[in-house]
Amino acid sequence: MNLQENTATLSNNKTAAQTTARQAPQQISGSEAVLKALIEEGVDTIFGYPGGAIMPIYDALYDYMDKLQHILVRHEQGGIHAAQGYARSSGRVGIVFATSGPGATNLVTGLADAQIDSTPLVCITGQVFAHLLGTDAFQETDVVNITTPVTKWNYQVTDATEIPEVLAKAFYIAKSGRPGPVLIDITKNAQLQKFDFQGYTKCNHIRSYRPKPIVRKEYIQQAAELINNAEKPFVIWGQGVVLGSAENEFKKFIEKGNLPAAWTILGESAIPTDHPLNVGMLGMHGNYGPNVLTNECDVLIAIGMRFDDRVTGRLDKYARQAKIIHLDIDPAEIDKNVKVTVPVWGDCKETLPLLTELIEKKQHTEWLQKFKDYQKKEEELCIIPEMNPASEVLSMAEIVNEMNELTGGNAIVVTDVGQHQMVACRYAKFNQSRSNITSGGLGTMGFGLPAAIGAKFGAPDRTVIAIIGDGGIQMTIQELGTIMQSGVNVKIMILNNQFLGMVRQWQELFHDRRYSFVNITSPDYIMVAKGYGIEGAKISKREEVRQALQTMLNHNGSYLLEVMVGKENNVFPMVPQGCSVSEIRLA
Repeated sequence: MNLQENTATLSNNKTAAQTTARQAPQQISGSEAVLKALIEEGVDTIFGYPGGAIMPIYDALYDYMDKLQHILVRHEQGGIHAAQGYARSSGRVGIVFATSGPGATNLVTGLADAQIDSTPLVCITGQVFAHLLGTDAFQETDVVNITTPVTKWNYQVTDATEIPEVLAKAFYIAKSGRPGPVLIDITKNAQLQKFDFQGYTKCNHIRSYRPKPIVRKEYIQQAAELINNAEKPFVIWGQGVVLGSAENEFKKFIEKGNLPAAWTILGESAIPTDHPLNVGMLGMHGNYGPNVLTNECDVLIAIGMRFDDRVTGRLDKYARQAKIIHLDIDPAEIDKNVKVTVPVWGDCKETLPLLTELIEKKQHTEWLQKFKDYQKKEEELCIIPEMNPASEVLSMAEIVNEMNELTGGNAIVVTDVGQHQMVACRYAKFNQSRSNITSGGLGTMGFGLPAAIGAKFGAPDRTVIAIIGDGGIQMTIQELGTIMQSGVNVKIMILNNQFLGMVRQWQELFHDRRYSFVNITSPDYIMVAKGYGIEGAKISKREEVRQALQTMLNHNGSYLLEVMVGKENNVFPMVPQGCSVSEIRLA
């Protein structure tokens, strides 16, 4: 053998030895396998709360603190809402850890919220030892059956060898197709068990699971024909545009056809608020024109939305005159609530360019003017009085409007649930996508504060403002402790009307002002915040507003601003329950 051959042989032997070394199984615990999976999936932040059944995973996490940031929340519900806020602001999968029993059941509200709002989460819960399952052991609950209705997928691991494959599936299912929450329950023995770790392989296919339906070109052509023949086309869009990262495709679509477009609250911010074709908000407290003209358009194009009852009002009086085109990635949403003329199945990032290519450039000048006319009427009767109230009492709308001026529409606004939520959605201005974060389908009070914490971790370079009512803040106020310990910079604005405002409004309008248990007493929020090391201020006068907001925004760190607003101010317009969207009230 000559030198060249000998060198080649040695080189080949060395390469083979390196390959063998790389492929040789490594003995690790199930807990370590969990953390390796998270790192391989690109996870950087975990929200969680330790306990007995998940202690092995937390013990393993001690050695991974340089790679994985863990945020200790004060309640598991706060943890999952924070994970939601992280997912919504970043576009990534949110991660939460919880222990068994009450730890796991405290996730249920957040799971339901994430399920209906299509938020991708992977929740990992500890469970009692496998041999104790079904014995009513300490802190044992059947979390798999409890969470089946509120998860996209869940699974219980009892053997550590399953962990890599199961977590790979969990991430794939959570973020593919229509996103949603996944829960993986891992027994304590599986966390402790050592096994031969063969490495982690990401999942990109599961037999019988098709996250994206096949795009049918004939439906694209039919939809384009309807749009091209329409005299009064109207686009309504939802969060599907954001989830599909299809903001640019959507913008090109409406601009080519010169199509007026209105949004559901979860779709807000997909295009800038001041875009000339953005005609406003749909639904119960939406804008006047989009609601009324829903029942005048001749072609209604729904994109990435699910015809929720708060958007449609009475279904038997909803857009009966219109041909309806529905673009959605989830075939189950097609014809679920509203019978459609043309279904366009598929990811709107793929289907919108196909549709844009086929539609014709149009003007629709008279039709667009109708939206402007209705907008002018709403401004005269609702918006201007709200922005410039005659009384000395502050309105929520003027506070939000002042915030717009100071932030330039560049902040992420996270809202809780209630009147303040509807006001913020109506009046906040946005220049970029993933800026409006709220609990849409479930309407979860207590969502705002922890979701804002998560949103800041998901978008650390952006200003995050939590707008919360005096009712919702008290449901998760303990998460001020999470802010204190983590040092996260969140601006918290409590709009305090000393009522459970939305319920009170309904009791005023529909129950003869019989205010049954809606008066709510609050603590001294500024003192509470200071107890957690958070600076704050309380205001009630108009001349204090701008400076107080500027102080909050300029403060180095989290800040709590309490604003005392009118006790019996109502949010209008309003579509009363059981009415048609065209029966919207301006007062």
